[in-house]
Amino acid sequence: MKLVSKNYLDRYSRQIILKNVGLSGQKKISEAKVFIVGAGGLGCPIADLLCRAGVGEIGVIDHDKVTLSNLNRQTLFSTADLNKFKVDAIKQKLKLVNPFVKIKIFKKKIKQNNIKSLITKYHIIIDASDNFNTKFLLNKNCIKYKKKLVVGAISKFDGHIFSFDFKNNKRSCLECFYQNKPSDEILNCDQEGILGTNASIIGSLQANEVLKSILGTKNSLENSILILNTLNLKMRIIKFNKIKNCICG
Repeated sequence: MKLVSKNYLDRYSRQIILKNVGLSGQKKISEAKVFIVGAGGLGCPIADLLCRAGVGEIGVIDHDKVTLSNLNRQTLFSTADLNKFKVDAIKQKLKLVNPFVKIKIFKKKIKQNNIKSLITKYHIIIDASDNFNTKFLLNKNCIKYKKKLVVGAISKFDGHIFSFDFKNNKRSCLECFYQNKPSDEILNCDQEGILGTNASIIGSLQANEVLKSILGTKNSLENSILILNTLNLKMRIIKFNKIKNCICG
């Protein structure tokens, strides 16, 4: 490994000292490319924590602007960011956090006709979206292009996380769990409400799953869903089976 600067060692020293990370693990983090779909309640803490960890390149896609109702949970925004495009505000904030991380932003919706060009260069895809159409679209295409996918969903005091590695054909997928696409009303914060801390907790856990994946640690969420209720502090991991005739084969 080539010599690293004192600045590099100082910035990441609290990670490097961990026996499960070390210099070799930090090098893996610095070479990783991660794509975040959604710059809201989940996307903000995910982008912030992965940037601080030193992920080499972070892509963020979102077409929305910052509104006042976002500020209770979307932690990279302030009142000064109102009416700005979320991805513009995020890029500005992340460059202040860690100027050595490459930030690429996409001011658009992710769709079937552009998803290939968006995700193929990235190693890990993170679903931080607020609708099941996007989640199922990501699931389908991450299977097709054999990507790693970390899915998060939040509503009220509840959060769900999935972690998939579609390089392994033996693993189940999002459709194995849901089978039929749920209603987006479940994820509608305008109607259902959301506690800001819930978004940050689930987003942080998603970022944790991404770093574990980069470092090659055991995936405890294989063929499983993590369910967390932040009101009663109950967490459980539920196994589910790969189903026949699913898109994951």
